[in-house]
Amino acid sequence: MNTQETGAEPGNVLEVKDLTKTFHVSAGAAGTRELRALDGINLTVRKGETLGLVGESGCGKSTLARTLMMLEQPDAGTVRFEGQDPFGLRGRELLKWRRRVQMVFQDPFASLNARMSAGQIISEPFATHKDLYKGAAAKARRLNELLELVGMRSSDAAKSPQEFSGGQRQRIGIARALALDPDLIILDEPVSALDLSVQAQVLNLLNDLQRELGVSYIFISHDLSVVRHVTDRVAVMYLGRIIETGTTRDVFDHPLHPYTASLMSASPKLDPAKRPAQRIVLQGELPSPLDPPSGCRFRTRCWKAQAICRTERPAAQTREEAGLVSLGMPDAGPPQFPHQTECHFPIASAAEAGLVPAGN
Repeated sequence: MNTQETGAEPGNVLEVKDLTKTFHVSAGAAGTRELRALDGINLTVRKGETLGLVGESGCGKSTLARTLMMLEQPDAGTVRFEGQDPFGLRGRELLKWRRRVQMVFQDPFASLNARMSAGQIISEPFATHKDLYKGAAAKARRLNELLELVGMRSSDAAKSPQEFSGGQRQRIGIARALALDPDLIILDEPVSALDLSVQAQVLNLLNDLQRELGVSYIFISHDLSVVRHVTDRVAVMYLGRIIETGTTRDVFDHPLHPYTASLMSASPKLDPAKRPAQRIVLQGELPSPLDPPSGCRFRTRCWKAQAICRTERPAAQTREEAGLVSLGMPDAGPPQFPHQTECHFPIASAAEAGLVPAGN
């Protein structure tokens, strides 16, 4: 891991460059094989924004989250939080840094200790970070503030997790993540285990908290309708690579990568007028991350693949760099976060992506 300090771009809370993570898995009599879960990840999160992270199961989303939480040690690359490398910190400096990044887990029924009360769960971080709130009175005031912040009552602090609904349990998880006043919260499928009506309540709560506190989110989800509703920008992952990034509107309405177009095509929509004009059905199975395809990793399932896709990994390029017509969209975002993709033959139009009938 490169621990050399570099300057951060103003307004960025997180900058990830060329991040790799390899696991060694058993291969029976053959010994072990390498599984590269992250293969050169580049990612940026601005202060107060929500970045959506989408992709199929096994693409590396959770490994990336665990690495950013310092639960995994990367093999190479750099991670910077406002220019600071957390992997180079030790002792009190590392403990102080850990306040800055928190996580909300997918299953609110499994992520809370059933033997603790809601108040004990939310205030448990205070036991580790002893200098943050000194004295029982200060901790009690902060606990009440957190409960109120997530729409719960002070009397709920004495209840056990079993006495709450799924949505209320997730509010407790969010309050616990907010307890140390973090700069970034990683949300790993935070509403997938909840009913639709409860999902809306939790998502609205997250939006309200972001406006009030200015916290940044990395929102990991399989549900594209949720991602479109809550995120400012989107990063699409496939077999350990981020293959497309851009503003939410750019990526959803004008996908550049064939894989992204297939995801949008498969996303269920209740409104017939908003359903894709042509469903893109991928052929073949998802390749094993133990033996990914050469060149472009998506080529074995891509209807646009040509000979160069087998031999050369595509470099990231914008729509304009690929020779496609610029959309000239007014909300395309800051120039340091352009809409770009890793593809030799990016999607040229919404019709090619199957989003509108050909000829429109």
